[in-house]
Amino acid sequence: MEKRYCIIMAGGTGKHFWPLSREKAPKQYIDLLGTGQTLIQDTYERMCELCPKENIFVVTINALFEITKEQLPDIPEEHILTEPTRRNTAPCIAYANEKIKKIDEEAQIIVTPSDHIIQNRQNFFEVINKGFEFIEKNDALLTIGLKPTRPETAFGYIQIEDTSDITDIIKVKNFTEKPNLELAEFFIESEEFLWNSGIFLWSLQSISNAFDKHLPELSELFEEFKSKFNTPEEAEAVQNIYSGCKNISIDYGILEKAENVYVYCGNFGWSDLGTWNTLYDCLPKDESNNIINQQNVMIYESNNSIIKVPKNKIAAIQGLDGYIVADTPDALLICKKEEEYKIRKILNDIKFKKGEDHI
Repeated sequence: MEKRYCIIMAGGTGKHFWPLSREKAPKQYIDLLGTGQTLIQDTYERMCELCPKENIFVVTINALFEITKEQLPDIPEEHILTEPTRRNTAPCIAYANEKIKKIDEEAQIIVTPSDHIIQNRQNFFEVINKGFEFIEKNDALLTIGLKPTRPETAFGYIQIEDTSDITDIIKVKNFTEKPNLELAEFFIESEEFLWNSGIFLWSLQSISNAFDKHLPELSELFEEFKSKFNTPEEAEAVQNIYSGCKNISIDYGILEKAENVYVYCGNFGWSDLGTWNTLYDCLPKDESNNIINQQNVMIYESNNSIIKVPKNKIAAIQGLDGYIVADTPDALLICKKEEEYKIRKILNDIKFKKGEDHI
């Protein structure tokens, strides 16, 4: 257990959940599920069951350091790693690897996003513990996969070499990041593909070797500045690294190229909470299939909608079918659920017409 380390990736913007999710407090820092805990707090709590608390690192951006410290007071400040700019998951993981390497070169690592839902914790823990056992004995990069239930274009897909027993750890044949709808439909029909959850396990040695082989430029940048880590010059060193590295995901940079990639298919009530529709699917509904976050909301002839308003506000909703209503003190969104993809354009319009403070 003492060799286990965790990297929580928490630098995302969560713009799909505007106006609840904002630049200063993205979705991982808000209580979207109404449980009294934010998504990152829930993730941290799960990880504490799998790793020693003192071995957990969070990687986020500079602007989110204070809110991370506030929401996760048990994490030492030196374990909250801040990026000067977003460069996707490969640099984020490489940065945390470098910090862990200073502590334990024999570390076994789990990497997880900060904003996922896990509804069956016991099943999740069983999958992750088996994953740790596998990477302790094998030079392997292990991803946690999930059996797809629909042709989803927002997820990555993993093609497996052997479909005879997906309950075991299987060699990966190919990775495909976020296919179009036609390709996603083909993947579902073929029954050779799993969803990529974005949760990974590997030894520090295995992932370091993979960076050296497949992303040598990034490895060289960290090698050049490694003497500055854990010194007052670390922030400047990280700034230099990030200004010189490209924006690249761990999937595209390493997992699509490496030959020692494996997948373990889990079944633990997972959702990446990427859209309002995925949130709608995860939460309990009333007799009219509405999700309502508080008792002061009064509903009339409305169905299949998700209503999120401040707890101190009375709201009356009449005649809506299949809508998102998300209200905050300074912004209100009313949008058809089936057209939530338009939120990106809405945010661009607000940014240019009303200013970035509203995003």
